[in-house]
Amino acid sequence: MSTQDPGTAGRRRRFADEARAERPDLALLCLLLGAEEGPADPAAPADPYGVDAAQIELDRLAGLLPYGARSPRAWASALQELLGTRCGFAGGPADYQRLESSLLQRVLHRRRGLPILLSVVWTEVARRAGAPVYGVALPGHYVVGFGDPAEGVMADPFAGGVPLSGQDAALLVAGATGAPPEPLTPVPAAPQETVLRILNNVRAWAAARPERTDVALWALELSLLLPSHPARLRYERAELLVRRGEFLRGAAEMEEYAEIVDGVEPAAAEEIRRHAQAARALLN
Repeated sequence: MSTQDPGTAGRRRRFADEARAERPDLALLCLLLGAEEGPADPAAPADPYGVDAAQIELDRLAGLLPYGARSPRAWASALQELLGTRCGFAGGPADYQRLESSLLQRVLHRRRGLPILLSVVWTEVARRAGAPVYGVALPGHYVVGFGDPAEGVMADPFAGGVPLSGQDAALLVAGATGAPPEPLTPVPAAPQETVLRILNNVRAWAAARPERTDVALWALELSLLLPSHPARLRYERAELLVRRGEFLRGAAEMEEYAEIVDGVEPAAAEEIRRHAQAARALLN
């Protein structure tokens, strides 16, 4: 890992511990992720990264929901009225071009974001109010579900919380993937799965902006702290270190990854070792 200040190291430990908890706190994981980009308000020394303030805001929004048991459809309607209509949480094409659309602190402040972050707001507000709610990681889009998944009660926070039938969700997936629409039953997404998907979005944002290797690096390093992640991310991190001019560290990590790969794909391992040698040669 790269050299870290004590504050960053402490947040990383907290992130890793929470990701491995029996019941991870999705909001906290997203807020620790958002803190990587720097203080939300440097003038607020008591809470420079906005983690506590964001948790308070989620609690406040939950307190605005009508109290009492209700059906899944009634919960979906109540969330749409509060968050979509009254508070104006929604998204649009321009939000895909902004890093803050993936940072929960900033999404709560701007009330704009990517589908997955808006869905985190929906699920965390609803959960605090006692709703049977969960995230649904559709291919190419992320929505929320209420009640028994077999009932298929869903809403699209990116569109202000409009209700989705199973057919609506199938059409969303078809539009995102190009595949023919097929009936689907929503499957609740685990918090770690949701966080990895957010980090993938951050990495995609940074990949389109070569000057932001700093963002690509912290997104990779957080991904590697999750209990389940693609092994190839270690090699991607090594390549990124080389691009950032950290040739020796990048080469060393390539060689470590080659040892892992060697037992399964010897030819690939040898190619990785050649890349490591090339990285070391850049120092000459």
